[in-house]
Amino acid sequence: WWSPNPRGVLRPCDLVVHRSLQRSRRRYELRIDTNFEGVVAGCSNPDRPRGWIDSRIVTAYTELYRLGWAHSIETWDEKGLAGGLYGVAVGGLFAGESMFHRRIDASKVALVALANLYDGQEDQLIDVQWCTDHLAGLGAIRMDRHRYLHLLPSLLAANGPDWTNAYRVEGQGTEGH
Repeated sequence: WWSPNPRGVLRPCDLVVHRSLQRSRRRYELRIDTNFEGVVAGCSNPDRPRGWIDSRIVTAYTELYRLGWAHSIETWDEKGLAGGLYGVAVGGLFAGESMFHRRIDASKVALVALANLYDGQEDQLIDVQWCTDHLAGLGAIRMDRHRYLHLLPSLLAANGPDWTNAYRVEGQGTEGH
């Protein structure tokens, strides 16, 4: 288990969606769990700097997906899979593993869709591992390990999205989920 200290986290209700990102949302259709393997492959691209997703990680997360624990949020356009993210969902926690984009804002749009799946209660959290400048601009914060571990039991026990019915969050010309 990768456990950076401090840990990057994002409360779904604290997501910041700038006007330009709002416009970008209209360019993509969003899907959930329709191409998990494609998202993992996009994230594991060996040309990416500091790539860490090897065949062992791919095998493990593909099995977690098969068991219903891992999920992908995918952004699609007329050229195909434009970007996305994947991670593990347990209760009110989504532990994001990685995200990628092939076209502008495609991964950010996937993150907005993920946040929209959660209903914004206090006991929900998206674990983004690192609070990069990019993620901080979207509302992520740094949380020390002690506080994170203290919150973990209530997050795991909280209600999360119904992943079985969340196949399409929003698409071209539709609003909401």
